[in-house]
Amino acid sequence: MARGKGEDGPHPVDRHVGRRVCEKRLALGYNQSDLGRALGLTFQQIQKYEKGANRISASKLWDIARFFKVDIGYFFEGLSGAQLAGMAEGGAGYEHEFPATRYTIEIGRLAPQLSSRQQKLALELIRDMADRRDADEA
Repeated sequence: MARGKGEDGPHPVDRHVGRRVCEKRLALGYNQSDLGRALGLTFQQIQKYEKGANRISASKLWDIARFFKVDIGYFFEGLSGAQLAGMAEGGAGYEHEFPATRYTIEIGRLAPQLSSRQQKLALELIRDMADRRDADEA
């Protein structure tokens, strides 16, 4: 069993930190190989980090933060005491089930630049496309 995996898969904090690494990497335009080369790792190891399958050591997280030019706390943003308490009680502290892709990150980055009306129209378009996809799959 890979480190960072319990009965139900990777620990939620490991998944959260890995997702934050993935989001920042994509936002900066790097691929997994680029990050791996900078850290002296393979892209496969970066994949495992990003999925939370392998825990990121403190020293590697420090190296990643320096490479991305962010504070190490960046990777823990979005975690709260209430969420961590919920995880300890067996609940889901937060949801990270949707995949981070260049497209989802870019949509999230560009959406605030739109007017409220444009954001509403974009949301309606995305919902309509998702509903049609669900109907086609049924």
